[in-house]
Amino acid sequence: MTDLIPDFRVTLDGRDLTAIIHPRLISLTLTECRNESADQLDLALDDTDGQLAIPSKGAKIHLHIGWKHSGLVDKGTFTVDEVEHSGAPDTITLRARTVNLIDTFRRVEEHSFHDTTLGAIIEMIAFRQQLTAGIAEALRNVAIKHIDQTRESDAAFLRRLGKRYDAVATVKNDTLIFMPASRSQTMSGKPLPPIDITRQLGDSHRYHSAERDSYTGVRVFWQDDKQVLRRSVVAGTAGNAKRLRTTYANEADARTAAVAEWLRIQRGLATFELTLAVGNPEFMPQSPVTVSGFKATIDSVDWLTAKVTHSIGSNGFTTAIELETKTEEAEMEREEQSDPDEGITGVTAAWHDKVSKRQGEELAGARGNTKALQHLYVSKQSASRAAQLEWEKIRERREIIEENSRQQGIR
Repeated sequence: MTDLIPDFRVTLDGRDLTAIIHPRLISLTLTECRNESADQLDLALDDTDGQLAIPSKGAKIHLHIGWKHSGLVDKGTFTVDEVEHSGAPDTITLRARTVNLIDTFRRVEEHSFHDTTLGAIIEMIAFRQQLTAGIAEALRNVAIKHIDQTRESDAAFLRRLGKRYDAVATVKNDTLIFMPASRSQTMSGKPLPPIDITRQLGDSHRYHSAERDSYTGVRVFWQDDKQVLRRSVVAGTAGNAKRLRTTYANEADARTAAVAEWLRIQRGLATFELTLAVGNPEFMPQSPVTVSGFKATIDSVDWLTAKVTHSIGSNGFTTAIELETKTEEAEMEREEQSDPDEGITGVTAAWHDKVSKRQGEELAGARGNTKALQHLYVSKQSASRAAQLEWEKIRERREIIEENSRQQGIR
């Protein structure tokens, strides 16, 4: 069937070699990554007649892939950095990559940025590396009061900025791209179209859920110089929030760090790996994905593409994708300066199981002066969990208040 014939176009240093490569192709594999790792193109070609020339390292390969009936998708330019000739039968294997931040941005730099924007910093790094800057509109105008790049390579500095603002930095087609890790958008802010996958399209799959109930949020501390006090903010909810070690100079920086870390934690809640029997060249990192026909738990998740591997060879054209949980903006709260639950010794939660007709009350903490949750839970387990989370939230808040009191006493 003509609608199931894979197609591609390959140019080498501007010369179209598709007609030469097509009858010799053993395999073509393209791996596209979202993070700082380079995208990688592997080409294995039949050279049993000895007529193929070995391309030089540094040669530029431009690739399009797709299907004959639907056309080709531009996958960008890659630089040859590994060449292998093996036999028998004689085979030439090429490996080409986009720019790898770790390998190419190694030079140690010394810079200080003051009263600027994130976009201006990315543009300066791109200029130093002789690249075009491509920063997402959502990040371009983020204000930065002060930040130092002290004996730090541009790669390490970009990693630090990415962690601070929950963004990914990569280089594609001579463009330094810096964009939010949790958003399915182009650099101009336009949403990427969602891709729908049904069970019938999949060849194999693997779903994994990581139980991370130990963290209910992320707490980050900042120094309040006016009150001479270390204070904190929480992304998510208090209860058993992960604490970052760094104490930030102001509340705005603390909020940014808390949100970034909480989004990272949430993205790791579940992963889904899927191989499509019929490849889809439209897939790229950051593509939003919805799935159906699997388990309800899997189908209900909003997925985000983290890695894509396109393969053309004896098995036709297939696409393997790695998905992670798509996250939304995190809720923020500031710690209380006084205990709103003063005197409370524990938390109770009532439950009523409609199937078994059983009912009861779960306790977290100790009897005495307890706080009763107003919601009626549908099972003993959900009531127990709710009571425990609320009690942990009260205890965590008290710990922060006690820490602040000790600091003020020392001063």
